[in-house]
Amino acid sequence: MSTVFGKIIRGELPCQKVFENEKILAFKDIAPKAPVHILIVPKKEIPNLQSVEPGDLPLIAEMVGVAQKLADQFGIAKGYRLLTNNGSEAGQVVFHLHFHLIGGKPLVSHTGLG
Repeated sequence: MSTVFGKIIRGELPCQKVFENEKILAFKDIAPKAPVHILIVPKKEIPNLQSVEPGDLPLIAEMVGVAQKLADQFGIAKGYRLLTNNGSEAGQVVFHLHFHLIGGKPLVSHTGLG
């Protein structure tokens, strides 16, 4: 794994870990956009959402389950955003699939879609 997330997964870079199992690592974002901003990262190197293969779908479902548990744990289950960027045109900077779990304050729509 050549990304910063690969280095975090291997323990080469520090993180504020909030969850880990054999398939997933979740940690606090170093530049949070809200009081709760957690990155949920599969340990398997998948470049982006478009690269998810059918065999990866159970892993994606497990990542969503982790997001739900962390939302409960951090007191944001009544309102949070779970998002990912797919490709540089969407703003993806680290090309290792990851979800942002964001909450803890009212979130304004950044899309204009509500």
